[in-house]
Amino acid sequence: MSTLLMRLAGPLQSWGVDAKFNRRGTERIPTKSGVIGLVASALGRKRTENVEDLQALRYGVRIDQAGALVRDFHMTHEEAFWKKHEGKYAHMTLRYYLADAVFVAALEGSETLLEKIDYALKNPAFPLFLGRRSCPPEGKLSLGIRVQKPICKALQEESWQVSGWRQKREGREVKLYLTVEEDKESTAGYFQRDVPISFNQSHRQYGFRRVSELKQVIITNPDAEHDPMLELGEV
Repeated sequence: MSTLLMRLAGPLQSWGVDAKFNRRGTERIPTKSGVIGLVASALGRKRTENVEDLQALRYGVRIDQAGALVRDFHMTHEEAFWKKHEGKYAHMTLRYYLADAVFVAALEGSETLLEKIDYALKNPAFPLFLGRRSCPPEGKLSLGIRVQKPICKALQEESWQVSGWRQKREGREVKLYLTVEEDKESTAGYFQRDVPISFNQSHRQYGFRRVSELKQVIITNPDAEHDPMLELGEV
């Protein structure tokens, strides 16, 4: 199996799994359904099309920069849905986002399918978003395919993807967290309901998968600037 790596970064991201009523939440890391939806859009698939081939890809995420959770107090005006009401009514929602976050997302599967996805990410059929339409990605999205490299090894060996100024501020080594999808036969980890079965807006469906949070991995940071004060134990 080979692994395709993607850099998910932008001013705002929102990966919701609990969009109910007036609250639109976000997970702290990209969901599998959100990333598969992004890939399906790049491939030009409509919401009613089958995504079983994408669903079967093994998914993982590395948190390169956690970002900050922010809340948007949002007001909209909609047409009244009772005929006896005239005009419009105000509708209040609370929407949550991750600001200045950077993730490396990974999809493990056959090289043939990953090549199609890699090309589509570089030449998308539809506009791409990081969870919501108000969250476009910045910079290069696809980091390429790591041929014959399993998902954990690919995530552990990929260079740190934060901005240059952030790399200079940190030390020669940084500790990052990984979450990786387990095999269906595995009993490790915990269940998460973010496997896309159907994106059809009239009948969206999601299934469960097992997820494991791996221990911290150490990534070399060659762009770190030497600070002589660190030798004296000061930050």
